[in-house]
Amino acid sequence: MSCLAIHAQDKGCLSKEQFRERQKQYLVEKAKLTQEEAAKFFPLYFELQDKKFSYNKEMWDKIRKAKETKNVTDAEYSRITEDVIKTRITVDELELEYLRKYKKVLTPKKIYDIQRAEMKFSRELLKGAGKHKK
Repeated sequence: MSCLAIHAQDKGCLSKEQFRERQKQYLVEKAKLTQEEAAKFFPLYFELQDKKFSYNKEMWDKIRKAKETKNVTDAEYSRITEDVIKTRITVDELELEYLRKYKKVLTPKKIYDIQRAEMKFSRELLKGAGKHKK
């Protein structure tokens, strides 16, 4: 079981499931989703999150490998930096694909509210995480 070290009223770590439940509650509240909307939206939302996680993990693994390897060539660095950009593009394309899916289950206003709430949720987590480091 992996642990997400985040702060939001409690100390310690949250499992992936606990994190997602907290995130889901936050987004439902901020975007004022009905139970029916939430039931249709969150399977798509978390499917996208899993795909993004997979792409980003792959990218970070490449970066980490280069960092730990001695005598990395310029060609290898070049390939890694291009791969990072290609990963970002792929993730952005995924976001657009899922936006189209979201439009089938939510109004444009609620999608907008979800996006704003996501940013606020992330900022609150980062603020809390900074407090733990002191």
